[in-house]
Amino acid sequence: MRSCFSYLSKNAFEGQAATFCPKRHRTRRTMAQTEVKGIKDGWFTELSPMWPGMGMSLKVEEVLFTGRSQFQDVCVFRSATFGNVLLLDGVIQATERDEFSYQEMITHLPLCALKTPAKKVLIVGGGDGGVLREMARYKSIEEIHMAEIDGMVPEVSKKYFPKMAVGFNDPRCQVHICDGIEFVRNAQESSYDAIIVDSSDPVGPAEVLFEKPFFEALHRAVRPGGIVCTQAESIWLHLDIIKSLAGMCASVFEGGSVSYAHTTIPTYPSGQIGMMLCVKAEPGHELMDPRQPRQQVPPCPDSVETPALRYYTPDVHRSAFSMPKFAADALESSLTFH
Repeated sequence: MRSCFSYLSKNAFEGQAATFCPKRHRTRRTMAQTEVKGIKDGWFTELSPMWPGMGMSLKVEEVLFTGRSQFQDVCVFRSATFGNVLLLDGVIQATERDEFSYQEMITHLPLCALKTPAKKVLIVGGGDGGVLREMARYKSIEEIHMAEIDGMVPEVSKKYFPKMAVGFNDPRCQVHICDGIEFVRNAQESSYDAIIVDSSDPVGPAEVLFEKPFFEALHRAVRPGGIVCTQAESIWLHLDIIKSLAGMCASVFEGGSVSYAHTTIPTYPSGQIGMMLCVKAEPGHELMDPRQPRQQVPPCPDSVETPALRYYTPDVHRSAFSMPKFAADALESSLTFH
């Protein structure tokens, strides 16, 4: 999910949050009665300055929900080929058909790379519940914290994406409807084994999520030998952003490691999206290479609500860090392992 979980200004780390005026919640209407950003003549097309000159289109069968939270427009429509689709501010976050490729990889790459099973984990953003569902597979985890700013997103997901939102029923999960950046800043030092940041694209207010102060806060909150995994854009569209992000992460996680992995997902721009995996140095211990899976994803839980894995395997884990030559050459100086 590429949601804008935090709408802070660039002064966020000085405690100055941007101000937003809530709008009235709109009741459910049929497609013919409602106007949704990007939907025209029965088709939804996602357009953005982040990928100029191109767009992703899906045929719309019915608009199931439209609403306005305090922070963003929320829409769910039933598509002809990808099932229900979640939009935030006109941007595709998840579809029933392909959401698992992103959710599984951004979760299991970091958790399976750890030398010892995770016990306490944090999700920043991720209000659709997909990452939470994947984390809930691990019986070793004792606490799952989620910091999601928009309370409407989990509620909409529970109603229209029940198989993705099943993790909200897990008693180990503590959902905090709050600003994710502030939550990380206030976290106890070295308190998490793994932190997953399900972030938005670095446009406007969300740019702060790709800047050094936020990653310094993440570094402080994760334990030595722990791992941070964050959404890290597409090599086909944002190679300069990825290179800059990797270089910044290397300066923050000094003595640790920085790696880039990727997954395929048809409804995200260019059909590919990456993750930056940052390992915090652990003095006196060998540097952990996240390219190697050390833990196994537990078998499917007894609950019939949780689907079996459909994308992640140990072989896919290892191959996710392999890049085409143009990307490997561009990122060579910024990544730890080659």
